[in-house]
Amino acid sequence: LSFLSGPSFAKEVSQFLPTALTIFSTNQEKSQEFAKLFPKFIKPYFSDDIVGGEIAGAYKNVIAIASGITEGLGLGNNARAALVARGLVEIDRFGRYFGGRSETFLGISGSGDLFLTASSTLSRNFRTGLGLAMGKNIESILEELGEVAEGVMSAKAIVDIARKRDLYTPIADEVLAIIEGKSPKKSVADMLDR
Repeated sequence: LSFLSGPSFAKEVSQFLPTALTIFSTNQEKSQEFAKLFPKFIKPYFSDDIVGGEIAGAYKNVIAIASGITEGLGLGNNARAALVARGLVEIDRFGRYFGGRSETFLGISGSGDLFLTASSTLSRNFRTGLGLAMGKNIESILEELGEVAEGVMSAKAIVDIARKRDLYTPIADEVLAIIEGKSPKKSVADMLDR
């Protein structure tokens, strides 16, 4: 099993802009072979933390939706920075429960991918959050996007898993609630009251 993850918008890769990615694999020999296929502007890193890589890749999309909501509500840079930082803590806590490693969540495919996805309108998930902040329903947002916003389904899956395991996932909980129709402003008020 091998997969590629990391902070990379396809648009920038297509422009040959410097990019760093992580090859996750239990077979380091294969990882080295894959790395030889990359052009010079892509810097590959290696990890055998399959669980951590998968969780980081899915969860950051949920935090990106929350970040887009924060931006769309005009809550400022301070609030968004706090949200993303607390989102990283949430990802780490959830991921370590399932055997992922903190070094993965703090690395390129963890915090790096999170910061990228949660801070740019190139991100489908960030744009989904912007739409939710404007009061649009999820169906119309996804139709406008014309692309998949992975964080929508990931939020549901994460919250379902967290409830079964009694895990604390406050940001994912609120993102799912907003997707399901809760007022974003009410959600922010509830988060500040926690």
